[in-house]
Amino acid sequence: MAKKTPFYDKHVAAGGKMVEFAGYELPVQFRGIIPEHRRVRSTVGVFDVSHMGRLEVSDGEAEPWLNHLTTNDVTALATNQAQYSVLCYPDGGIIDDLVVYRLADRFLLVVNGANSTRDFAWLRQHASPGVKLENVTEETAQLAVQGPKAEAVLARLSSVDLSAIAFYWSLEGEIAGVPALISRTGYTGEDGFELYFARENAAEVWDALFEAGRAEEIEPIGLGARDTLRMEMKYALYGNDIDQTTNPLEAGLGFVVKLDKPEGFVGDNALRRVNEERPRRRLVCLEMDGAGIPRPHHEIYAGAEKVGAVTSGTMSPSLNKGIALAYVARRHAKADSALEMDIRGRRLPATVVRPPFYKQGSRK
Repeated sequence: MAKKTPFYDKHVAAGGKMVEFAGYELPVQFRGIIPEHRRVRSTVGVFDVSHMGRLEVSDGEAEPWLNHLTTNDVTALATNQAQYSVLCYPDGGIIDDLVVYRLADRFLLVVNGANSTRDFAWLRQHASPGVKLENVTEETAQLAVQGPKAEAVLARLSSVDLSAIAFYWSLEGEIAGVPALISRTGYTGEDGFELYFARENAAEVWDALFEAGRAEEIEPIGLGARDTLRMEMKYALYGNDIDQTTNPLEAGLGFVVKLDKPEGFVGDNALRRVNEERPRRRLVCLEMDGAGIPRPHHEIYAGAEKVGAVTSGTMSPSLNKGIALAYVARRHAKADSALEMDIRGRRLPATVVRPPFYKQGSRK
């Protein structure tokens, strides 16, 4: 039976169309995917992301332990700073992508909801005596407030100066009088914040946000628009664009793979080989040249040769054209490469473009 986030009743009251996702009952849409997408691009929207896993790591060996298990360099983090990173298997396949926060007295790992149980088990399997690992997912709530007006709305409720929080940094303070971790992060390409606070305060924070954002026509946003927004930015989705059969170098995540870490990390030898030999395929952005809406598993062709397949696809509400993320053979991965996509037996033209698809976001 699917679990409920602390905002379930708020979603139902707002007319959310509920579906099961990552083991939770979550809204796929409220007013509609396209208007919700455009609300985030134009003013501000609120996403319930409480299904995400939240794991805390503390004690003396936490830093070197995390640095060994993640691809990015944890030692480079200052207090209150966050970094995007990846957990890999020894063969370089991706266990999960995640955000790592260094806080004053602990590290916070924010992982994908569908993977949180598996991630926690993997971390426990590799536990060190000098590390304390706790799963705090069910006792905390998480909201993403996203859009060019997000700071203006949150400033009316925040005890801290939000303008002092740079991208991928955080501060501990209060939102509507509720203790919260406030981070300038998101998954939309727009400016915005993610809020972490105790589950029992969910309703009062939700109500305060919607009262504070009334002038900006703040709206709740569902999973559907979350997906179209992230796709326009080429943000990878675990289970679609990355998984244990893909590695971070072919997925375009080489910027968070620090192969020069002196102490190494799980998967580094395999990824070093991939780096030396160059990935055989690349995750690219494809725009349809005309009609056609890409969907996962649609095959990609160069002439008669099959060269790849779609991992994520949609009709972009911002660009009003079909867009896709797809793995294609490296020789066809350069920008402006002309390819064809098989959609229901028809070969339709598509072009590789430089990411992101949407280039006017308030936070790129």
